[in-house]
Amino acid sequence: MPGDSSRPTAVVSGSATGIGAACARHLAAAGLNVAVNYTKSAAEAEATAEACRALGVEALVVQGDVAEDADCRDLVAAALEAWGGLDVLVNNAGTTRFADAGDLESLAKDDFDRIFAVNVIGAYQLTRAAAPHLKAAGGGGGGAVVNLSSHSGFSGIGSSIAYAASKGALNTLTLSLARALAPEVRVNAVCPGFVDTRWMAGKLNQAEMAEFRARAAEIAPLKLLVTPDQVAEAVCWFALGGRAVTGQLLVIDGGTHLTVAKPV
Repeated sequence: MPGDSSRPTAVVSGSATGIGAACARHLAAAGLNVAVNYTKSAAEAEATAEACRALGVEALVVQGDVAEDADCRDLVAAALEAWGGLDVLVNNAGTTRFADAGDLESLAKDDFDRIFAVNVIGAYQLTRAAAPHLKAAGGGGGGAVVNLSSHSGFSGIGSSIAYAASKGALNTLTLSLARALAPEVRVNAVCPGFVDTRWMAGKLNQAEMAEFRARAAEIAPLKLLVTPDQVAEAVCWFALGGRAVTGQLLVIDGGTHLTVAKPV
């Protein structure tokens, strides 16, 4: 059972798989106890928690939908009950609906409502629940919030217009929260481009996924498709380093923003 309050503590929303799971593992490797959050992927969330425990820290698993304020408060409360404090919040939970941007009839109001509820309102609600405890964090620099945004928030390119709009809103939210929570809490965002996750694998068949990987690497100046671990490295730097940095939006895309003006 959790109970070692001698280590700093992190909450990572949407951390059963993909980028969120990578963030949880990297934070655990840095010596933080981690609260792993999921909505549906219970087995994957427990596997992520076990991977964190294998790195010598404590981890707990908390189910909850960040679109629900009560679930956000419960997630923070679970970490506080286990470890007594909170040092890092990673707002990773996100959702989308794949829709052709050229077909404006492909999105309905309900699509916008759900995407914004998770990607924007969820990040706000979870930060609000965590803020008093992040402000009280020690560690030589107070607490930190890192939002997982997307290059879609700058480019308007992505799985759908609603998704890109939500990430633009999350970028603005990052700036607002950085002002509101200073000086005790730093708030930054990491904005990946194309990333090799099951998010894309769930949309494409095996052959299409192989083509996507090859094409994404081809158009990137660094000739790579970004991995979840590479995104997590940046998240951890914002969370644990960068003591003089707040209100920054960092693109992690292998340099693709330099060359591409349309989707792969």
